[in-house]
Amino acid sequence: MISVQLSNALSVPVIEQVGPAGTAWLRMCFGAVFLWIIARPAIRSLRGKDIPALLALGVVTGFMTTCFLAAVERMPLGTTVAIEFLGPLTVAGLMSKRRRALVWPLLAFVGVVLLTEPWRGNFDAVGVGFAAAAGTCWGLYNVLTQHVGDRFSGISGLSLTIPVAALTTLPMGLPQVIGGTFTWWVLPAAAGIALITPVIAFGLEMMALRRMSHTAFGTLLSIEPAFGVVIGLLVLAQAPSLVQVVGIAIVVIAGAAAQRSGSRTEEPTVTDAPPSASESR
Repeated sequence: MISVQLSNALSVPVIEQVGPAGTAWLRMCFGAVFLWIIARPAIRSLRGKDIPALLALGVVTGFMTTCFLAAVERMPLGTTVAIEFLGPLTVAGLMSKRRRALVWPLLAFVGVVLLTEPWRGNFDAVGVGFAAAAGTCWGLYNVLTQHVGDRFSGISGLSLTIPVAALTTLPMGLPQVIGGTFTWWVLPAAAGIALITPVIAFGLEMMALRRMSHTAFGTLLSIEPAFGVVIGLLVLAQAPSLVQVVGIAIVVIAGAAAQRSGSRTEEPTVTDAPPSASESR
């Protein structure tokens, strides 16, 4: 969680040069290269029924990153994360056996209202829309990541989905890169950010979701808005107001209260065999 928000904060200077879609595309491109170096995709073990989930996860990942960075361009990082968090929180509530769990996304929405402070007249509807779209993608991302993680060992599934994310962001990202202010440090910065996210962060999330339920994983995610505020303060000097701090606290409490269960009840079945000694060289 910290690595994801750190990479998002570090992306802000790159966004200023090549736009949010351009930054997302560069991150996905470098991420695909790193993943293919680290984990050779298990292409030979692919089955026809695996392809829709892989394509869906790649598309969702691309749009999630692009929409989030577009929101970060317009709003503070902590506010963006809190709005985006409504997505996985709602998914967790819908998948819970207790219908009362749906109360918590509503409580989190109250916290988001305090965060955005629409009564102050500086409400950014476009930014909120981008963050909400990213949240929808985030909810789908968690479900699809667990499905793909159950099918492929380690991060081999990620090495198949991130190239799809790169292709998904290409039509939006390439024009922004070409039309942007492309200074010398943009490529190495994007490469370093890609190593953090998607390579390390998304890889760890995929392995965690193979062992945890959506609700247990959501419990951990509930503190991500707080991390967003802290990283935004330390890296971007984005100091929240007292009302916004209260809003963040409400979102975190709602997220933690919505999640009750722990480990997964069933063990994932991984059917792609690890490479042989000759194949791993």
